[in-house]
Amino acid sequence: MKPELDGHTTGAPSESSPFAADLHAALGRTPKAISPKYFYDEAGSRLFEQICELPEYYPTRTELALLHTHAVDMTTQFGPQVQLVEYGAGALHKVRLLLDAMPYDSVQFVPVDISGTHLLAACDGLAADYPGLTIQPLVADFTRPHTLPPCPDGTRRVGFFPGSSIGNFTPAEADAFLRLAAAELAGGGLLIGIDLVKDHGVLHAAYNDAAGVTAAFNLNVLDRARKELGAEFPADGFEHLAFYNPAYRRIEMHLRAARALTLQLGGEVYVFHEGETLHTEHSHKYTVTAFQAVAQRAGFTPGKVWTDPNRWFAVLWLESQAL
Repeated sequence: MKPELDGHTTGAPSESSPFAADLHAALGRTPKAISPKYFYDEAGSRLFEQICELPEYYPTRTELALLHTHAVDMTTQFGPQVQLVEYGAGALHKVRLLLDAMPYDSVQFVPVDISGTHLLAACDGLAADYPGLTIQPLVADFTRPHTLPPCPDGTRRVGFFPGSSIGNFTPAEADAFLRLAAAELAGGGLLIGIDLVKDHGVLHAAYNDAAGVTAAFNLNVLDRARKELGAEFPADGFEHLAFYNPAYRRIEMHLRAARALTLQLGGEVYVFHEGETLHTEHSHKYTVTAFQAVAQRAGFTPGKVWTDPNRWFAVLWLESQAL
């Protein structure tokens, strides 16, 4: 199976790659910050799969339970003939619960992910387990304009965005993505997972696991910069930092300089003071009503909502009106 390559995707990163350009920009601004999409090279994708299995990391198991319990109800919203587009597809574990609840031979599945090697391996496994499923993988940054395969006549285009990944976007980025999705899913809809506002202790434990897997995932951004871009910095120069910021209702992840140091990249030298950070991710937490309002402004009509007994997580159905 060969993935389709979107025009915004490149091959092996180099000093002229988007990663290099974005890292230079990140290191040159104050405060320093880079998009979390650069977590997801092959090593980062594997580490994230390990995070999803940690006892402290509640989002994955909570969302999986919701999908398992309510998959039939969720897929009833889709309609009989579906082009199912999964944004940030990853390992393709959760979509299996949807496929099991519907006649998947009537589904054209379009997983979209920035990590081509990881995506192709996941699609091979899915194809072996679902032999009647049409799979058209697309290697692309789904937050930027991209071209989906044509939607067959009589088929609704439905998006699937699990994992509360929308929380990694700033409010402006979330609005931009939802507007993009509402346009390309016109006449269909979006099934999306969101992490809900909850006790701060639960949140802290989820992003500071005892095994240190989240720390390794965070530090992998710099490991990737060393391997792919030739970045030079002390091996023990940075440490993982994650905390809840109540003012923004979000977890923040940073790479903090353990001491004063320099990072060299492509002939440029960037100075870090002791304690200075590179902000690598934030994970916003929502209430259901607040998120529905954001989705409505972007062009969706809020539909059914499924939540767990603790109200830690929610999966929402959003209708997108035909153009």
